[in-house]
Amino acid sequence: MAPLAAMLVSLILFRTLGWAGWDYMNDWVISLRFAVAIMFLVAASAHWGRLRGDLIAMMPPRIPNAQILISLTGILEIAGAILLLIPATAMAASTGLALMLLAMFPANIYAAHKKLTLGGKPVTPIGARVIMQMLFLAAVLAAGWLPPQG
Repeated sequence: MAPLAAMLVSLILFRTLGWAGWDYMNDWVISLRFAVAIMFLVAASAHWGRLRGDLIAMMPPRIPNAQILISLTGILEIAGAILLLIPATAMAASTGLALMLLAMFPANIYAAHKKLTLGGKPVTPIGARVIMQMLFLAAVLAAGWLPPQG
């Protein structure tokens, strides 16, 4: 839930800064790009922090090298967040991040079925997770594929 909160709060913050006179942020698409980037940076921080063990446990047993995969996805989230902010790479970054969200979704389903925890709290139930995943996908694709309204 922290990545969702980070995205929504930062989107409101960036839009407010735009309305307050920061011309660059006075654009929904630019503000959304920064908000999505922050969301992925927050998500990536869990890959090496206290939640790392919980993320590794979320990987279905049939997937080998879970520790390496968790590190790799964290690196890809950071790279995608940065590349999303560069106009020339925003579309490619958006596409890659969306594909990664889809590829990681089975781990969320596995975690919900196994009633795992994340930071000592139950993982998001499947129904809510599907809605969140659709929101994340819509946001990341809009951020990369829509042109700035500028």
